[in-house]
Amino acid sequence: MNAYYNEHDPFAAAWLRELIRDGLIPAGDVDERDIQLVQPADLAGYEQCHFFAGIGGWAYALQLAGWSGPVWTGSCPCQPFSAAGKGAGFEDSRHLWPSWFRLIRECRPPVVFGE
Repeated sequence: MNAYYNEHDPFAAAWLRELIRDGLIPAGDVDERDIQLVQPADLAGYEQCHFFAGIGGWAYALQLAGWSGPVWTGSCPCQPFSAAGKGAGFEDSRHLWPSWFRLIRECRPPVVFGE
């Protein structure tokens, strides 16, 4: 399997690479670009695509569940809407759902898990 992991935080991206190297999550490529720069063509050929990949929780959970087949996962940042945050909501630069939804709309993956 060839998986795509999008994670802009350098520490988390390095962690993903270690997990891949150790065989704990599916082999794949870690893209550290901001999701706003990712284009549909960048995702061609990947069976799994994990956005806001963090430390690989979705990939690991799918592996434990015995998942097979194409799937996209993502956990958009919640800070824009959190009561503990600044309350900027849709105006917060961390509101990245529109960027992920753009990719979903254009690529139309058969299964999407998100939170």
